[in-house]
Amino acid sequence: MTLSSIRKVYQGIADRRQMFRMFDRHAQRPNRFQGDSGPLYAGEWFEVARADHDYMFEILPPLWIRGEMFALREFLTGSVTSVFYTLHIDGKMRYFHAYCDLSQARSAVEIRDVIVERESRPIRAMTREERIEHIWSSTHDEYRGYAGELWMPEHRGKRTVLFYGWSRGTTLKLLDALTDDEIAAKLPVHLRHLPLAIAA
Repeated sequence: MTLSSIRKVYQGIADRRQMFRMFDRHAQRPNRFQGDSGPLYAGEWFEVARADHDYMFEILPPLWIRGEMFALREFLTGSVTSVFYTLHIDGKMRYFHAYCDLSQARSAVEIRDVIVERESRPIRAMTREERIEHIWSSTHDEYRGYAGELWMPEHRGKRTVLFYGWSRGTTLKLLDALTDDEIAAKLPVHLRHLPLAIAA
């Protein structure tokens, strides 16, 4: 599984428990300690509360502070680390976390620009990818995983979620293969009826 684009992975403001869960959203991946896992994390971002932003600032001295952002000293993997942002968007101060690949000189700035553009949209909407990522982020570890040996070879290693299909009962489905109706059923009620945004 390889992800690499800049992507919002949770809708709304994550509470502290959810924030810590999302720090390692891919912990269950097969062969966790083999290969470069940087592309799985680099570019992921979500909103946090001010108290949690400030808490993370006070844990350790930051690696660096640049204007509205600071980077954590401890790297997640390779050159990927957490960067926290304080951004003024539509007249309000808001706080975000992103995983940035610091081997790319403008990574933190590019992600900041994407966050500001995404969060400044006048109409509240979600792309299909944002819906899928929110489902993955908010599903408990016991109900999500990765396709293993029982799956066809081309599907092994892809993300899966348990889905209750009414007459079919509970089945394990590929996350990316969920239909629009299945995605709506897995989303919280307040997100189900948001319009579908076109990916930028």
